[in-house]
Amino acid sequence: MSRWLRDSLPVGLLLTACLIIGTMLAILIGTIVFNGIGRLSWDFLTGAPREGMMAGGIFPAIFGTAALVLLMTIAGVPIGVITAIFLSELTPRADARSLWRKMQAASHPRERRQYRIEWVHALAASAIRAAVANLAGVPSIVFGLFGLGFFIHFVGGAIDAAFYQGELTYRQPGILWAALTMAALTLPVVIVTTDEALRAVPQELREASLALGATRWQTIIHVVLPEALPGILTGTILAISRGASEVAPVLFTGAAYFLPSLPTHLNDQFMHLGYHVFILATQSPDVEQAKPLLYGTVLVLLMLTCALNLVGILLRARVRYRLRERR
Repeated sequence: MSRWLRDSLPVGLLLTACLIIGTMLAILIGTIVFNGIGRLSWDFLTGAPREGMMAGGIFPAIFGTAALVLLMTIAGVPIGVITAIFLSELTPRADARSLWRKMQAASHPRERRQYRIEWVHALAASAIRAAVANLAGVPSIVFGLFGLGFFIHFVGGAIDAAFYQGELTYRQPGILWAALTMAALTLPVVIVTTDEALRAVPQELREASLALGATRWQTIIHVVLPEALPGILTGTILAISRGASEVAPVLFTGAAYFLPSLPTHLNDQFMHLGYHVFILATQSPDVEQAKPLLYGTVLVLLMLTCALNLVGILLRARVRYRLRERR
C-alpha cells in the first residue's frame, strides 16, 4: 500500500461516514418537513384535538411538553450542578486507596483526622461517579417504571396519607411525577458535562483567588462557576433536548391520551407531543387520514426542540461574550 493511500484512506472513510450520516439526516428531516409543513396553521398550533384525534390542533400537547421541560429543568439542573461541584471542587484529587495509606501512616491525631475526612469524601465521590455511569446506561422505559413505583406509589402515597386523609390526590400519574422522572433520566448528562466544565477551569484561577484571601466557597461561587457557566449551559441544553423528546418515562408517570383542558395543578395529567405522535402512529383507526396530523406533530416537536436548543445556545454565547469582555 502506498504512503498516499495510507494517508488518504482514513480521511476518505471519515468523509464517507459523514456523507452517509448527513444524507440520512437530510432525507429524514426533508421527509418530515415536506409532509408536515402543509399542516401547520394557526388553528393547528392553538387548537385542541377533535373527532377522536383525527382533526383539530395540538396546543394541549405543546403546552404539556413545554411545562414538563420547564419543571424538569428546575428539578434536575440544580441537583446536577451541586453534585458536580462536590465531585470537582470538594473531593480530594488523590484516590481513596492512597488516602487510606496516608491515614494509616499518619502519626499526629489531627493529621489522621484530616486524612480520614478526605478518604470518606473520596469514597463518596467514587460511589457517585459509579452511580452516574450506571444511571446513564439504564433504558428510559426503566426510568418510567421507577417513577411509577417510587414517585407515584411511594412518595405520592405518603403525601396522600399525610395531608389528604388517604384520598387519591398525588398517588396517581401527574406532571410533577413525570418531571421528576425526566429529571432523574437527564441527571447524568448534567453532572458529567458540569463536572468536565468545572475541571476545565484553570487551577491558577483558584490558587490566585485563595491567595488573595477568598474562602473556598467564595472562590467557587465568584471565580469557578462563572468560568464554567458556558459548559454548564451546554449540559442543560443536552438535558432539555433529551427531556423534550423522550416518551417512554411519561407513559407511566403522567401523559394522557387526550385531555379537554390544560393542566393547572402539579398532580394533573398532561398531553405530550411525543406521546401524541405515538398515539397517532399506533392507535389511529384510519392511518392515511392521520398521516398529515402525524407529520405536522413531528415537525412541531422538532421545531420546539430546536427552539429550546437555540435559546440555550444564544444564552451560552452571551455568557461567553460577557466573560471575554470582563477579561
